[in-house]
Amino acid sequence: MWRLIIDEGDVYWNMAVDEAMLLLRDSNIIPNTLRLYVFKPSAVTIGYFQRVEDAVNLEFLRSNNIGFTRRISGGGSVYHDVNGEVTYSVVASIKDISTNIMDSYRIICSGIIYAIKEFGLNADFIPINDVVINGRKVSGSAQSRRKNALLQHGTLMYNTDLITLSKSLRAPKEKLSVHRVTSILERVTTISRELGRTVSKDEVISALIKGFSKALNTDFYRGHYTREELELANKLIEKYRSVEWVFQR
Repeated sequence: MWRLIIDEGDVYWNMAVDEAMLLLRDSNIIPNTLRLYVFKPSAVTIGYFQRVEDAVNLEFLRSNNIGFTRRISGGGSVYHDVNGEVTYSVVASIKDISTNIMDSYRIICSGIIYAIKEFGLNADFIPINDVVINGRKVSGSAQSRRKNALLQHGTLMYNTDLITLSKSLRAPKEKLSVHRVTSILERVTTISRELGRTVSKDEVISALIKGFSKALNTDFYRGHYTREELELANKLIEKYRSVEWVFQR
């Protein structure tokens, strides 16, 4: 049985908690955990290896007061819409998922695919870390690993404001051409858009719990952060707010 935490917080808190959980799971201090959370207010996260100027439209983010920070995981920049996206984190012992990185992505991302099936939609896993509906990306994921534990976190866009997303992020032209599109807007979609109706956050959280239960072959109990997690996250949050961390590339 895994712990389930449902939470919301700003971009700095969310990234600090994810790192704190990874470090504490690696030391076997906390149990395997599924965390489902919302960025409040809306924000952007940047992949660990990205250059800020290449990943986001800084002028747009600053003029619209959209916060941003760098993740400890790789992958590309992500717009997290408070009213249209739920982020998941799987923090687990590597041996409980898979030592093979590709297999671990496939196993964990199948939780997203099963969740989308709850809405009557078919989705596909596109290695290494995307889930698509009708060829359009609805979820992206990224990992960070330590000796004994992994963190995989990712998105599920259910009603994301795609105009704001496209103005916030910069997509490399090469990446767009690989997918045979000319803009981010052509590349992404949401569950609401695919269904032709507005989907609620509660529906999505319920679907994600069912999806991950099936993918990870476990039940969940609703849990809370430990004292150690809260203390470590509150120390790490300063890193995620710092110019040195965010603009290191």
